[in-house]
Amino acid sequence: MNSTILRMTPGLRAAASSPAPAKPAPRSLEERLGATLRRFGEGLSPRALRRALADLQSVADSRISEVEAGRRAAALMQWYAGLDADSRRDVWLLMSERFAPDVKKIQAAREHFDAAADGSSQGEVRLRRALVSPRTRLLQRFAVAEPGLRFLVDLRAELLPQLKGDARLAPLEAELEHLFATWFDVAFLDLRRISWDSPASLIEKLIRYEAVHDIRSWADVKNRLDSDRRCYGFFHPRMPSEPLIFVEVALVDHISDGITPLLDEAAAVGDISRATTAIFYSISNTQSGLRGVSFGDSLIKHVVDTLSEEFPKLKVFATLSPIPGFRSWLGKHAGELLDGLDDKRRADVARAIGVDKPAASDLLQAADQALALEPKSPVRQLLLRAAARYLGRELPDGQPADPVARFHLGNGARVERLNWAGDPSAKGLKQSFGLMVNYLYDLKRLDKHRALLAQGRVPVSREVDSLRS
Repeated sequence: MNSTILRMTPGLRAAASSPAPAKPAPRSLEERLGATLRRFGEGLSPRALRRALADLQSVADSRISEVEAGRRAAALMQWYAGLDADSRRDVWLLMSERFAPDVKKIQAAREHFDAAADGSSQGEVRLRRALVSPRTRLLQRFAVAEPGLRFLVDLRAELLPQLKGDARLAPLEAELEHLFATWFDVAFLDLRRISWDSPASLIEKLIRYEAVHDIRSWADVKNRLDSDRRCYGFFHPRMPSEPLIFVEVALVDHISDGITPLLDEAAAVGDISRATTAIFYSISNTQSGLRGVSFGDSLIKHVVDTLSEEFPKLKVFATLSPIPGFRSWLGKHAGELLDGLDDKRRADVARAIGVDKPAASDLLQAADQALALEPKSPVRQLLLRAAARYLGRELPDGQPADPVARFHLGNGARVERLNWAGDPSAKGLKQSFGLMVNYLYDLKRLDKHRALLAQGRVPVSREVDSLRS
């Protein structure tokens, strides 16, 4: 270190050794709109913040036409695209806090509604109109612009992870979800087949969005789009080149028990004239900004109708599905499962593992060698029984514990069969020790199965039911 720095005067030494001044606390949105200088930790300067608010208000202005509002929204979107994360957050707060419903108008409408003892329809109409916020009009006008709908979906995708840290953003997120539920209703969506003849840009999106079984190469995706396969997606007219959700289907002559043959690029192409079974082996949502907007059940129904029309011989519609929550669940319940065994079964498991008294950690360690377990192995049988219980009896909050089970069972399917080593990939072993499950869509019993689930009873086949004992 330079000696001249060490020979500072006492005053300079005191200044150098004193702690750095505390960073000012972030100001509220109201404080910043009234400020003239930007302080630490903020995105937009007060001047830019006021300009952004004025621009947003100009888009929502009820006195201008939809065309002019769309033009202004397009300019705002272009400016927004160049903002950093902190500045975008400022824009979200403006949209959330400065475009809220008129509380006084809502209270007056509510009082009018409550006072209408005769059930006057005018009271309801007035209340509905009062609940339409300036924010609603603002978001609707962004959707008018091109590509406004894509912009709003991406905005919500960015916003969702921030909700836990800032409750002020909740109104904006809730309003977006409410609008999306209408704008992306299945009545406004197009079902389209995606084939090898589709544009390369669309096939690239399949590769990017595939969430169940990673697509490894162009040869892999070509195999999934071959003549004995089908892939369908839902598209919105305002986002025509962007699949919202897609499903991959194999046309075969039996219910598949493993994913490896379906993904085998060297396998011979199946004879679709002999196909009796449609296996839904991958369903992927593509837009995180549409979380909570459900159209997966409608997709399956539309695809079943489309396939039935093209292939009248198809009689069986089933899935080959992962069990993504099984490993985590078993980690919490392994000790309980062992404690529930009778003396003989516990002794058999202990012998198979090679310990005197198996603990939960011993069972989990043995489960990690699942692919090496013989069919009659007590550990393998215990894992199958555990999976049957997990899928067939675990109903926290009245819903199946496994997210994939929750989706298919909620659509009226039943747990048909467990498949040992159905997915021997690293991902399959990590999720469920390689286990996969078939959910059967029995078209004549979908409503019955939904009713059973509503009563807290998971519909399962006899084979799976026998494993739960």
